[in-house]
Amino acid sequence: MWRRWSVLTLAVVLTGTALLSGCSNSGSGTKEPEASETAAEEKKLTNLTYWTGMAGQAAVTMKSYGEMEVYKEIEKETGVKVEFQHPPQGQDAEQFNLMLTSGKLPDIIEYHWTSFPGGPQKAIKDGKIIKLNELIDQHAPNLKKILDTHPEWQKQVITDDGSIVAFPFLRGDKLLQVYKGVALRKDWLDKLGLQMPTTIDEWHTVLKALKEQDPNGNGKADEIPIIITLEELNGSHAFIGAFGITNGFFQEDGKVKFGPIEPQFKEFLTLMNKWYKEGLLDKDYAATDAKMLDAKITGNQIGAAIMNTGGGIGKFMGLMAGKDTNFKLYPAPYPTLAKGEKPQLGQRDFAFNGRGAAISTSNKNPVETVKWLDLAYSEKGQMLFNFGKEGVSYKLENGYPKYTEVITKNPEGLPMQQAMAQHNRAGWDGPFVQDVRYIEQYAVLPEQQQSLKVWAEPNNEKLMPLVTPTKEESSQFASLMADINTYKDEMFHKFVMGNEPLSNFDKYVETLKSMGIEEALKIQQAALERYNNR
Repeated sequence: MWRRWSVLTLAVVLTGTALLSGCSNSGSGTKEPEASETAAEEKKLTNLTYWTGMAGQAAVTMKSYGEMEVYKEIEKETGVKVEFQHPPQGQDAEQFNLMLTSGKLPDIIEYHWTSFPGGPQKAIKDGKIIKLNELIDQHAPNLKKILDTHPEWQKQVITDDGSIVAFPFLRGDKLLQVYKGVALRKDWLDKLGLQMPTTIDEWHTVLKALKEQDPNGNGKADEIPIIITLEELNGSHAFIGAFGITNGFFQEDGKVKFGPIEPQFKEFLTLMNKWYKEGLLDKDYAATDAKMLDAKITGNQIGAAIMNTGGGIGKFMGLMAGKDTNFKLYPAPYPTLAKGEKPQLGQRDFAFNGRGAAISTSNKNPVETVKWLDLAYSEKGQMLFNFGKEGVSYKLENGYPKYTEVITKNPEGLPMQQAMAQHNRAGWDGPFVQDVRYIEQYAVLPEQQQSLKVWAEPNNEKLMPLVTPTKEESSQFASLMADINTYKDEMFHKFVMGNEPLSNFDKYVETLKSMGIEEALKIQQAALERYNNR
């Protein structure tokens, strides 16, 4: 099917069609190839080099994405052999920078381009990657149609100057944008006759009961009512969101604010300090890593924690299925201060998370590469990237792509997350549109399905979009925030643990101002205004 499609597209006459709606601003820097230039250079594509970080669930059983069923099928259909280049696990950013400075660029570079210093358009101006607007307009009908149909996605994908720098990862449904929140031991609540808490005061009542009434039934006062790590607090906004702020930048009526210097932050710190003093918050929360957290949860110690739908609720209920038949984690609503209020802030990612596959300036055949990348956004391509090969990793049942037991009950005993990674990329990201039917099956437990609904309740209107500072702003912002974040995090722990009295909060705010937080706010404000004007 794709070979026939490719032959037809090669015969399409290159016309001066309009650029993608809202993307006509050519910007400055490296010139995008003209249609006449790319037509003259067009030839059959046989090989590609492709640099990308490797997802952890894939790295467990594979050395290269080339071993995945999705890419085997694409090679079979197109005849294009791809040489994947993967940096060592955990070294993506470091190896990305080394690659750029080396000058030896692969044909395709997949990266979180919104994190590029100076913004993604700077990568074009620096001569590392090419602008894709006209190439997509003329040679990527599948992606073009998707962006034209979803202007809100297009606004996130383009840069402030209107450039498209990469083939984007897009979450195709709002259900895919929410996956984190607070989960409680429902079996402990039931045992103690407690209701699911919805307000901060109700949480205090529940946590005290978990500490004092021995819900794990071992006769020891070893329960840890709740653990809240700084990392999870930043990612979810749980509890701090009840005060209408985040632990970073947020917006209110078009004005950018920094949560840790707002008066409400002192109220939040007061709450955390109280829970810490009363032994409701894990005394070792600051030193607890992922491995330690796993041990505490599976060791029947933790009553509540911030976690993911799949890597949290699904993971722990799977691990405990054969050990404790009563073990049950259930999603709790994002708490509010007053009963009946709608939660303001929770975890929600955007349809576009900043990651995409860009074409480097070393690529000798950009037109054919664009066509190759565009296949992922076709109907068949989206099925491959989300479900793998039909008849192997999924079967159509009344038009619904149902994962087979190769995924759901892997014969080699692989967890579903790792089994999926051998066949498709739905479990993380990449240059394709993620299908909601993946999560409907990946989140198999009723508790997981409920989490997708409960944790999606906050309106999240205050969340900052993926803004991009200019080159000058980026350098200044990075310099300012490195010291500011270090100091802010140190003081958070001191305030919570009581090593610094809360009466010194105003002094702490003044210190942050002296470190340049107001300059950082101006940079974020300018970036937000540019984003809103896209």
